[in-house]
Amino acid sequence: MTAPKPLAVVGDVLLDEDIEGVSTRLAPDAPAPVVDVTGDRRHPGGAGLAAALAARGGRDVILVTALGDDAASEAVRRDLRGRVRLLEIPLNGTLPVKTRVLAGGRPVVRIDRGGGTPGGPEDTLPVDAVRDALAGAHAVLVADYGRRTADALRPHLHYAARHTPLVWDPHPRGDAPVPGARIVTPNAAEARALCPGDGGTSLGAYAERGAQLAERWRAAGVAVTLGERGVLLARPGTGTPMLVPAPYQATGDPCGAGDCLAAATAAGLADGLLPEEALQRAVAEAAAFVAAGGAGNPDLWRTRVPARPADVPGTDAFELAERVRARGGTVVATGGCFDLVHAGHVGLLESARRVGDCLIVCLNSDASVTRRKGPGRPLNPAADRARVLAALGSVDAVAVFDEDTPEQLLTRLRPDVWVKGGDYSVQDLPEARVLRDWGGQAVVLPYLDGRSTTLLARRAAKAAAGALRAAGS
Repeated sequence: MTAPKPLAVVGDVLLDEDIEGVSTRLAPDAPAPVVDVTGDRRHPGGAGLAAALAARGGRDVILVTALGDDAASEAVRRDLRGRVRLLEIPLNGTLPVKTRVLAGGRPVVRIDRGGGTPGGPEDTLPVDAVRDALAGAHAVLVADYGRRTADALRPHLHYAARHTPLVWDPHPRGDAPVPGARIVTPNAAEARALCPGDGGTSLGAYAERGAQLAERWRAAGVAVTLGERGVLLARPGTGTPMLVPAPYQATGDPCGAGDCLAAATAAGLADGLLPEEALQRAVAEAAAFVAAGGAGNPDLWRTRVPARPADVPGTDAFELAERVRARGGTVVATGGCFDLVHAGHVGLLESARRVGDCLIVCLNSDASVTRRKGPGRPLNPAADRARVLAALGSVDAVAVFDEDTPEQLLTRLRPDVWVKGGDYSVQDLPEARVLRDWGGQAVVLPYLDGRSTTLLARRAAKAAAGALRAAGS
């Protein structure tokens, strides 16, 4: 498996605070809801959230931002410590703090305080360190929140865009992206504000706006985020745009979804994906992020850089298992090569998913498949096999393992139930002994007879040989 490539994030960090409560009455002196506070939490926002999201899975992320000596800056440093590397530039004033008051999970009011901007003498900027950070990154994300950090470092970003894939998440009060940005990610409201007119909210209208902005900014592509409809990627000119729909309708707190999408897009480009591929992965990650509770999900900040198998799309298997266990649910896992997914696999996975509250597939790596099946296998690489599995409605997450059996992976996942097809017996499964260590149970489910990857491969080879003979006659 390929290790995730390093990434640089440049932009404005905020401190986000959520005050949660319930409201059952209005104030006696004004028609305003009274919120009885049940809890509050604070976490980095803006570029800080984007950097933390990009660092999930062990990616090396360096965050270039302005921080000061105020309490909010110290809170951000504390929360980001151990997640990302910080490269600070001076901050004039105090760090912006955004406070949301929520009643029953819905925002009632937002209070903004602070508002410092990058400053100080020119010779206080760590110019050499910034240049080295951008040069060492495989992609750069600019998280612009209109607080001038990107403006202070614009010459360096201009140079980086000519040599490194650069994603720019813009802000109405911020500067225009530097020319040469690979992808710019305005949301629908920002695109309408930047291209005023009566174009409406149709896909055609957003495609026209995206193409206009791509030309105006001299960007390779503009990805307009459209909420539940997904993302529309437009390029300069009049070519056909690409729509990346959301994989499902995610119901949850959308706060931070834009940061998640921009961070995942930049991470995909760093790993060598094409822009279209990076956006597909990013849309899926943003949907999962919203469904899990958005930036307000406490699990996001509870663990320092949770391990995530490389090259596996979609939901993190370990985070998913923790969330399901925390709410008292049943974690189900199964495993195999899944080289050519056929009806037998689909039936097994659908049955396994009905056993519990989530299904995690433990997938043999390419080297593991070759050792088990011999030369010529796998027919499909692990990244492709994982992508096919993750697209199935019955599969919630995929984790790749490199050993001959998934025992080490299972020890980390600690599923409640381990499922295999009917061509095994529980006594034959080496995983059964491991599951007993934490009270888990191995079970065998019925399996469609006569379906196997080996039989499919033989039939395909026979058909190909017949076609060659026919062509030669």
